[in-house]
Amino acid sequence: MIFARAERRTLDIAGGLALGGVLVFVGAATAVLLGHAGGGSGAPLLDAYIGRVAQFTLMQAALSTLLSIVLAIPVARALARQRTFPGRVWIIRLSVVPLGLPALVAALGVVEIWGRQGVVNDLLRLAGLQNPVSVYGLAGILIAHVFFNLPLAARFLLAALDRIPPEYWLSSANLGMSGGAVFRLIEWPVIRRVLPGIAGLVFMLCATSFTIVLTLGGGPAATTIEVAIYQALRFDFDPQRAVLLAFLQIAVTAALLWLISLFGRPPEEGMTAGRAIRRFDGRRRRVPDGLVILLFTLFTAAPLAATLVSGLAADFGRLAVDAQLHRALATSLAISLASAAISLAIALPVVLVPRLAESGDGGAATRLMGRALPAVGSLILLVPPVVVATGWFLMLRTFGETGRFAPFVVTVLNALMALPFVIRVLEPAYRTHLSRTARLALSLGVTGWRRFLRIDWPALKKPFLTAFAFAMALSLGDLGAVAIFGAEGFVTLPWLLYSRMASYRTADAAGIALILGVLCLLLTLPSTAAERQTERPGSDA
Repeated sequence: MIFARAERRTLDIAGGLALGGVLVFVGAATAVLLGHAGGGSGAPLLDAYIGRVAQFTLMQAALSTLLSIVLAIPVARALARQRTFPGRVWIIRLSVVPLGLPALVAALGVVEIWGRQGVVNDLLRLAGLQNPVSVYGLAGILIAHVFFNLPLAARFLLAALDRIPPEYWLSSANLGMSGGAVFRLIEWPVIRRVLPGIAGLVFMLCATSFTIVLTLGGGPAATTIEVAIYQALRFDFDPQRAVLLAFLQIAVTAALLWLISLFGRPPEEGMTAGRAIRRFDGRRRRVPDGLVILLFTLFTAAPLAATLVSGLAADFGRLAVDAQLHRALATSLAISLASAAISLAIALPVVLVPRLAESGDGGAATRLMGRALPAVGSLILLVPPVVVATGWFLMLRTFGETGRFAPFVVTVLNALMALPFVIRVLEPAYRTHLSRTARLALSLGVTGWRRFLRIDWPALKKPFLTAFAFAMALSLGDLGAVAIFGAEGFVTLPWLLYSRMASYRTADAAGIALILGVLCLLLTLPSTAAERQTERPGSDA
């Protein structure tokens, strides 16, 4: 027994509300989509355009994944070998920055570096090349996706390589193994086990990409399914086509989630005595590894630096008195605060009710919810936010101007979008905490709010704040749901930034991008500030 009777009753009620609320919200949108799908005129909707959209969605995701993975392997190996150079920990921290950066801000940074008037094309012109690189279309999408996913993949691969027992490196040095043998016999078996899962995650992120493709797509020839849904509703107002595309997107995400689930087995780890990691093969690879790390740092940092430079050049005096910017900032902050609170409120029963069911304290309803609630966190992955927003847009359109309802729908959608991350942060922390304190607290009669304030909160404050901050950052930077409901009276910072970019007010867009980027990074960076090098100060690379 780990919960008191009153706590069990509260958890049952909270679990029922969370399960029912999420199912009703997503189910209502899906039901509306089904209703519109059944009410068509009989005209063929599965035309060549939809085929091209589906083909481009999968092709750009496959190419983005291939580039991200192929480039991430040498980056991770170089960082794993070179363990003591100055600034290593900051380069690893830099790899987290794109994760907390809104996609629209990153797209603006990519344009500053790779655009027609960007740094890369300026260098190409100096070299005598007259045909500049076009950042719009497939090339721009690939560059932006690699900017986001190369650091993510490198981070996961580096973590896997760091789990290799230090004794393996000592043995390889004693045997005089060459670099090729080290890769083939030690590194590659570890990389091979984690690679399918990492590739599946990157492919999923690229296949469901909305903001990057909307900003850099460059027209009908470079359109993904989610962007086609937006265009069908906002430009063509063709609900039938939007519904068909929405179900096509559900089918794609369902297939991707199923494939990712096949590779969910954690990698096997060898026995170790817990010694500090010493890579003896790093000495002879310092120059090539240094070049790889330098190129990775430049590729990741250049768009961030360009965004900072162009943002600082904006007219902040004019932006400071821009009433529309004030409204957008207030709206974004209000929505992000509310969505983060809702996401935490849903996540708590999702995390705790299965623990209650595992303990055997609850009844049949508790056991049923314990099996059903974990799926709630993945439901928004199966039915993406743009698809849910489409269903609610079609439903609310019958009641008049959808802009009146937009803040409420977007708030809940952003909460559900952040839910998988919030659960991933809270679940292991709560599991460990309950195993250590639950029975002792119950035996002392410390239950309810007293238990949360005196025992749970001091131990779980950091995971709670981390989850809340990331949920806020995700909501602040989201454009997908807002784009579907975009209305004159409802403007968020990402939507205002996109509008200024679309109207070629680039100076204002740069200033707004800097404000939005700084806000999101301030929320996400503190959770990674505790990075520590695992090596001993005197270890030799």
